[in-house]
Amino acid sequence: MRGLRDVIVPHPRVMFVGINPSLRSAQVGHHFAGRGNPFWRLLHAAGLTPVALRYEEDGRLAEFGMALTNLCPRPTRQASELTAVEIAAGRRALLRKIRRLRPRVIALVGVSIYRQLFPRSANRGAGLKPETINGARIFVIPNPSGRNAAFPGFEDKLLWFRRLRRILEGKNTSP
Repeated sequence: MRGLRDVIVPHPRVMFVGINPSLRSAQVGHHFAGRGNPFWRLLHAAGLTPVALRYEEDGRLAEFGMALTNLCPRPTRQASELTAVEIAAGRRALLRKIRRLRPRVIALVGVSIYRQLFPRSANRGAGLKPETINGARIFVIPNPSGRNAAFPGFEDKLLWFRRLRRILEGKNTSP
């Protein structure tokens, strides 16, 4: 299995942060490569990318001012397999990346990451959050995995990807 490379760009308009790579993503060396994972289709359908990308083209996000990383680098079948030590180390590493890259918006891919970063927050769902990290606004999009029972369909997830686009366009500014 290969490790996943972050997609890095200075001062991204948005930095997507996943919890950790899937086994499939680690196997092929590209983000959101799970069979049937609609992440890439959602980006395009929401108008976040001007072209439809395939997972093999994950590095092209930088062309559109977007960065992509994970909280924890270790691939697992389920995020629940991550240890508290890995999550704490991942949090520290993520905060360093955010300080260095200075994204405008941090899009956390799944509410579980938000809960890891802001455990005391009462605001638990998807959407714009009141917290910031180094001046970057926080927006939670649903995990695109087919295992996400809270957002089972493509349209259920697309709604939130479109809301993220509106935030990036400056059309929606309140949490």
